[in-house]
Amino acid sequence: MKRKHHDLQVWQLGMALVKEIYAMTRQFPDVEKFGLCSQMQRAAVSIPSNIAEGAARTGNKEFLHFLSIARGSLCELETQVIICRELGYIKNTPDQLEAINKLFAMLSALITSIRAKGAQ
Repeated sequence: MKRKHHDLQVWQLGMALVKEIYAMTRQFPDVEKFGLCSQMQRAAVSIPSNIAEGAARTGNKEFLHFLSIARGSLCELETQVIICRELGYIKNTPDQLEAINKLFAMLSALITSIRAKGAQ
């Protein structure tokens, strides 16, 4: 069954980012399995999950709340990707950071759009 959030580009991009983060963290040292790997995976999964939960709610106020949580998780993930680069777990981060920046812009635009509709 197709749900409302399946059509949202922010949800689709969030889902793609989850796959990318899981692929990236598979390469981390075993010592990080329950540390940074787990934290990054949870933050990544939180993004499309909160978009989906907000889209399923009845009003725009609730949707905005969950979009805000998704954006917070995205910023958390961005920080963790930078930490991984600083620790030498990954060499380059431009692809991940570009995807994060794109998703941040899309989430921000959706938030702005929903707020503008509410002001009418």
